[in-house]
Amino acid sequence: MYEAAAGVQVFGYVVILVVGLACVGGLIWAFRLGFKVRRREPAPPRPDEQPRMPPSGPVGETREMREPDEVPRAADDGERLTPYQLGNVGTKRADDQRRSRWSPGSSGSFGGGGGGRT
Repeated sequence: MYEAAAGVQVFGYVVILVVGLACVGGLIWAFRLGFKVRRREPAPPRPDEQPRMPPSGPVGETREMREPDEVPRAADDGERLTPYQLGNVGTKRADDQRRSRWSPGSSGSFGGGGGGRT
């Protein structure tokens, strides 16, 4: 009875050892594959290949109010436009360049529900 139990126990250790070696082998294979892929990629750019600032200096920021372009209308009354006919909705410069502000009596948030300033 003791000999049979010892054989099963040794078999379990051997299985654990084989599974461990398979995991280590898989990790080594994955690292080698990663090195091969990395070797095929282009090298990082050299310092002289980096982008340069234009001679006029850094580009400045432009702030302006934008509004959406008009949505195209269908030719017939019964026809409707599909998304691919609409395309990307562009924007244009707004005629009124003043920023919208809160009303003095409003609560200051959308759906805040409070009475605001009274």
